Amino acid sequence: MSAPSRSALLVLAAAVLTACATAAPVSSTPPAVTTPAALASPVPTTAPAARAKVVVLDPGHNGGNSRNLAAVNKPVPDGRGGTKPCNTTGTQTDAGYTEHAFTWDLAERVRDKLTAKGVTVVMTRDSDTGVGPCVDVRGAAGEKANADAVISLHADGSAPTNTGFHVAYSQPPLNPAQAGPALVLSADLRDALRTGGFPVSDYIGRDGLSPRRDLAGLNHSTRPTALVECANMRNAGEAALMTSADGRERYATAIAAGIETFLSR
Repeated sequence: MSAPSRSALLVLAAAVLTACATAAPVSSTPPAVTTPAALASPVPTTAPAARAKVVVLDPGHNGGNSRNLAAVNKPVPDGRGGTKPCNTTGTQTDAGYTEHAFTWDLAERVRDKLTAKGVTVVMTRDSDTGVGPCVDVRGAAGEKANADAVISLHADGSAPTNTGFHVAYSQPPLNPAQAGPALVLSADLRDALRTGGFPVSDYIGRDGLSPRRDLAGLNHSTRPTALVECANMRNAGEAALMTSADGRERYATAIAAGIETFLSR
């Protein structure tokens, strides 16, 4: 290499070394990491309290109905374009134990079992000495209470040889609650009563279930609703069971269990 070429290379090398010596040093501290807001740890919050389940219990008839026939015979809408009497007096055993007294005692027992489990219970009547309410008012009680289920409690008055319980529901359905949930509720009540040792009816319905279009309380309901006819008050054996406190406790235990099954779905 000639002398001029070597001189040029020496000048270039010196320039490079000078540039490297004056460059800013690289920091040894790593940059801070920013966590995206979507991945940041959530701020703990208090979950809202769960809404208590609401059940309407409708003890059939009332103790003052027989003394106020003009009021209970007044026609009211039946939910299918016709009319029905506001209410009726109900049936009774041959010994005089009334259906209204049976359903009131039974409703109180079922209420106590459900409230012990945290369920809010609304009753369609507050005593066994009043009149009514009318069947259309009873049918609307579930919507008024924003109920998860409505159970109407009754006993039948059929021929003395007929036995067993049945659960009635509105058919054909008039709204979505009647079309599906009411059937599920009815089946849950039927199954619980069977488990409790009660026989299904041998004279009405099929397999313990009875579709009805003539019961105004069921027709008016917009919540899952079923009507339990617990037994035949004109049958001596079933009358004895309903008349006894132990028998009513058995019915209440079974009915409460059926309601709890439905509410847990």
